[in-house]
Parts: sequence; structure tokens; C-alpha cells
Amino acid sequence: MHKTDDLLTRDDRRADGRTRLYRFNALLAMVLAAICLNTGSAAWAEPGADAAPQVAISTAPEPMDAATEEIAALSPLDVHPRTALGIVDQLRHNHYLKKPLDDQLSSEIFEKYLSLLDGAKVYFTEADIKELEKYRYLLDDALVRGNLEPAFDIFNRYQVRLDERLNFLLTELNAGIGDMDFEVDENIEIDRENASWPMDSAELDAIWHKRLKAAALSMKLNGKDMEEIQELLTKRYSNRLKQSRQTKSEDAFQLYVNAFASTYDPHTQYFSPRTSQNFNINMSLSLEGIGAVLRNEDEYTSVVELVPAGPADKSGLISPSDRIVSVGQGEKGPLIDVVGWRLDDVVELIRGPKGSTVRLEIIPSAVDDDSTRVIQITRNTVKLEEQAAQKQVLELTHNGQSRRIGIVTIPTFYVDFKAVQQGDPNYKSTTRDVRRLINELQTEGEGIDGLVIDLRNNGGGSLQEADSLTGLFIKSGPTVQVKAASRRANVYADTDGEVAWDGPMAVLVDRLSASASEIFAGAIQDYGRGIIIGNQTFGKGTVQTLVPLNRGQLKITAAKFYRVSGQSTQHQGVLPDIEFPETFDSERIGESSLDDAMPWDVIQPAVYPQTNQIETLLPELTALHDARTEDDPDFNYMRALSDKARENRERTHVSLKQSVRTAEKEQEDQWLLDLENGLRVAKGEAPVDSLDALDELRKAEQEAEEEPDPAKDPLLTESGHILLDLISLSHQVALVERSPEDDGTSIQ
Repeated sequence: MHKTDDLLTRDDRRADGRTRLYRFNALLAMVLAAICLNTGSAAWAEPGADAAPQVAISTAPEPMDAATEEIAALSPLDVHPRTALGIVDQLRHNHYLKKPLDDQLSSEIFEKYLSLLDGAKVYFTEADIKELEKYRYLLDDALVRGNLEPAFDIFNRYQVRLDERLNFLLTELNAGIGDMDFEVDENIEIDRENASWPMDSAELDAIWHKRLKAAALSMKLNGKDMEEIQELLTKRYSNRLKQSRQTKSEDAFQLYVNAFASTYDPHTQYFSPRTSQNFNINMSLSLEGIGAVLRNEDEYTSVVELVPAGPADKSGLISPSDRIVSVGQGEKGPLIDVVGWRLDDVVELIRGPKGSTVRLEIIPSAVDDDSTRVIQITRNTVKLEEQAAQKQVLELTHNGQSRRIGIVTIPTFYVDFKAVQQGDPNYKSTTRDVRRLINELQTEGEGIDGLVIDLRNNGGGSLQEADSLTGLFIKSGPTVQVKAASRRANVYADTDGEVAWDGPMAVLVDRLSASASEIFAGAIQDYGRGIIIGNQTFGKGTVQTLVPLNRGQLKITAAKFYRVSGQSTQHQGVLPDIEFPETFDSERIGESSLDDAMPWDVIQPAVYPQTNQIETLLPELTALHDARTEDDPDFNYMRALSDKARENRERTHVSLKQSVRTAEKEQEDQWLLDLENGLRVAKGEAPVDSLDALDELRKAEQEAEEEPDPAKDPLLTESGHILLDLISLSHQVALVERSPEDDGTSIQ
């Protein structure tokens, strides 16, 4: 058996280094949802599991001065050249892509390395880059010889610049920031990825003065006084400076070879011995904490993914791409600023025993500035039963008739591998649970008219479960193709001839539906077995395996998934038949958002039976959906949020003028309050006076609600109506297509 992210042994599950073991049971299959996101390190914010370390970058001089004297230049360990040669050999011979290690790839490695070190272009000067250009077309030759001197030379130059910048900030802070003028009409560039390299130190000073001012203004707008701000920022940058000077050769080596590896694709990654060891600890079955996957992004710890049904997910207070600014223990413990911290140290603060409370100050992903809010989460154990598939019945009135829609929610594609290996005939798995739930839905009460499989936020899991689950809805036929480079595709197929449900069905997906979810949804769509509703899925269609090296391990992309139609699930994902308003930022989340993501492509289709009935009915189904939701309060609400997020994404600068920022914040808050109250009034609920009051109201409602009501989920409700439209239209088509001799009547 293997998971959707594993070809032979194990997958690594981090952002730009997410690690996943093959050896995991149903709990880990859920926890390690098969989404792979980009850049930085990722770790599990759970106790009993040292987080895989962020590459805390620091290194040493070239022109020495008083500020950099104590920094020692790093050099490769004796074992590093051999490890580098092993990585070169593995990538050349075993990666899905066959890329020659030549001058073109050398240039790509050079650019990637600079981007990993200084993606915002705020450390190196133009003169630095001109001097380092001598290595652009030499890295390929150096790698095949195991020569790492160019890599460490670049890294050590970066250390000097990092040290200079942090000392600049501390000098500014020591001089005092009490007279910092927040009414000067100036702004700061949000994203400097495409900016030019600064000409000299003077230009860098100007950039960093603005960055310091932006950090101070953000704190000021969040209610801190200037004395407190100065103290917090001094601690922040002093800590960052101390950590940078603790960087080891292993950190530099790992960063460089990952710059090389990631030129193949974003999921190919090297892990040092410490990283691998820490990951093994992370896989402890005693997962107590908030249930979040974290990564390092610039100086922040950001959320990659929430474990379904974990404490963070249940709270509804934190989302993927939110950034963590500070961490506090208990309801009243001081908030400790963690900007610039190593990821493992941040995780150490966040994790803790079941029942304890952690407070997080976060920058929500939805905001376009650095405004923060503090949330509180009670740590808990991630419970297996909460990860299992669950059923509900959605009762709807459609075209004047009362109808019942079965809802089966699948958080992950899980299987208890340990029980399987021990020969337990009652082992737990997604397919077994779903088969049982469908049977219960059909036999309990009045049965059901249709079935919705809810795969929202399902990041994947076991490939075998995606294969066997598809088999519950088709009599027989191929389910997915797995293709290694230069080999024919291996076709998985269902052959038992049995189905658990042969009635009308829909599959609900979103941007976080990935890997195994995409395999299942793609197969249902290809067969024309059901209608796919929601948003474009993640697009994780590659297969990784973990290869041991003489030092550490290499996660390497060795194969790709293809639908039975021959289409890859990579990059493009599965496109829904009927699309809902976007609920996640597709420019920041999804395979297409990753640098050097492998492309979508097509191979020879498998032989399978299919029907185009749904495709034929799509124009009318879409028209009915559009008419029903045109003035629907929930859909108007979601469209407005989606449009606002798109508008915020287009902003390139943020003002550093306090009055402007205050006015913008007030406008944003008022816009959101008006939007929320518009929704409440449209639903017959009383409006609220403030967003704080709304938060308190929602918290009370959530605590009082024992089980989620599917009727309160507008996406589930509309999915049910779409499915009932499909049933009605299909029935009409069947009547029209029935021959006159069937019943002695004719249709005029």
C-alpha cells in the first residue's frame, strides 16, 4: 500500500520541505493531508514532536567591521561534498523530469538561491550581486565535483548583510523612536520580488527605516504605546541577531542543495539528519496541540494547513496563510513576539498539553496591511473518530416537494495500516465507513433522493482508499493512472462489480481538496457518474518517495497522477462543473501558486465506460443555479468577500501615515460590519453594533451547537438543490427518450 503522495516508501510533508512517512495509521493519514505548499520550513504545532527547524540564516564576513567581527565564516563539513554528489545523482537519474545539469540550470539554481536568501531584495546591494554573478554559470560544474565553496561564499556574504541590517535596526531603536513622525505622507512597497537590487547601503538604510516604521506603526495601530513598541522591537531584532549567529554549516548546506532541488519542482527537497529525526518525533501518535501545519515565510510563522476537526479548525478563528506575530500561554500570560524566530522555537511555544490554552496574535490573510488580532485556542488531542467520514441528512423543499439529500463528509482518505498488517478483518478505512454510512442513509427513515460527497478541505491520504472509494460508485473500470518517467502508466481499477450507491450524486470540492480528493473527484467527473461542484481543486498531482542518503534524506518527485481520461491532476487540479464563489486565495494557495510547479499534461486515456448526460445538462443546470443564487444573501455575501480579497491583492503599497491607515481600517471595518449586518437582516436576524459583538455572538452560537446543521451551510444547501435539479432534468430526459412502445403513448 502507499499514500497518494508516496510511490514506494514515504513522502515528506513540509512547505518547501513537508515530510510524510509511509508508515502511518488512519490518524496520521488524516493529519498528513496531501497538500504540499511552497517555501520555507513546515512543522507540526504539536507536543512531543520537535518541529523541523527553520533554516535560520546567518554567516560571516567579507569586509570586517566592529558589527561583524564576532561572526565566523561557515565552510562545508567534510561529509557535505559526498552528500551533494548523492543528491546530484538522484536528481539526474530518478526525478520524473530529466533536466541536464548545465549552464541554464546553473543560472536557475543561482536565482533560486538568491531568492531563498533575499527574496525581498533587502539585504544584498547591486554591487554584491555584480560580484556574485561570477558564480551564475559555475554552480553546475561545482556540483558535479562536490565543490561547495561558491555556495558558502554566497551564504557568508549574506550573513554579513543580514548582520548589518539587524545592527542598523538596533542602532535606530537605541537612538529612540519616540519622535518617529507617523503623519508623513509616505508608503512602503508590499512585495519587492520584482524590485531592483538597492544601489548601496544608503538605499538599504532608507528601505529598512521604512520597514522599522511599518512595524512600529502596525503595533501602534494595535494599541501599543511607543515605549512598549521600542522594547518589543528591540527584543525582536536582538533575538533575530542572536539566532542568526547560531547558524551552522548544516543550515547553509541544506538551504543551498534545496535551491538546487527545487529547480526541478517545489516538492523535491533535501532533509538533514536533524530535520529527519525531528520529523520522526513529530509523527508521535499522541498529537496534542492546536492541530496546525506551520511554515516559515519571510520573518513570520504562517499557517499552511489546519488538521480537520483539530482544535484550530474547530475554533474557526484561524485560516491558512494567516501569520503568527506572538504567542501567549493561558488566558493572561504575556504575548511573546516571535517574528524572526526559528520555526522549531515557535512550535515549542504553541504546543502544549491537552486542555491548556494558547493565545496567538495573528495577521489574518484577508487583510492587506499588518493589522493584528488575538485569538485563543484550547489545545486538545486530535481524535481519530473526528477524522472519520460522517453522515447527515439535508431536508430541502425543491419545486414544491420535500426531498432528502444524504451528506457524507470525508475529512481525509484514511486506512488503519497497522490493523491491515495484523490481519484484523474489522480494520477502519474510508471506504468501509462510507459504505456503511450510505447503507444507513438508505435504510433509515425515508431514505434519500440523492447523495453529496463533501470533500472540502480534504487534503488527501491513501491512494488505495481513493481507488476503492471510487469503486463504490462504479460497477467496474479504471480509477486512476500512476506514471513514472519513461514508463507506461500503472492503472488502478475496480473489479468487484458491486456498487454501494447507483443513484444521483454530487461531489463538493474547494481549493484545499487535494491529491486523493482530486483522484476521486476526477474519476467521478470522467465517468459522468456525478456532478462536481465548488472550486478548482489544489492541483497536487505528483508522487514523492523518500530516498536515504549517506547524510539525511531526499524527497524526490518520481511519478505523476493521471485521471482515467488521461488528464493530469497536477497544477490544474479538477475544474468543477458548477463553480461557487472563491473562498480561498488561489494566487497564494494551490499548486499553481508554487514556483517551478510541474505542468498539467495529458497521457493516453484508459479504457472506461462513460456518459455525457451531465455534460449535456450543464448549461441548464448552470442557468438554474445562477437564477437561484443571483439574489441569495449568502452567495452575495461570499461574492462580496471574494471581490474584496481580489481588490486587496492588487494593492502594491501600504501607507505609513497613521491617519490614512486609521481611516482605511475604519472603512474596512465598517464595510465588513455592513456586509455582515446585510446578511443578518436578509436572514431575519437582528443586526449587531460592532465586529466584536459579532465575534462574541458567533462564539456563543458555536458553543451551544452540538452538531453542525447542514441546512445552515449555504454551499451544502445549494449543492443539494443542484443535485435535485440534475435529478429532475435527468427524469425529463428519460421520459423524452422513452420509446412509444414502452407504454403505448407518444410524446408530442
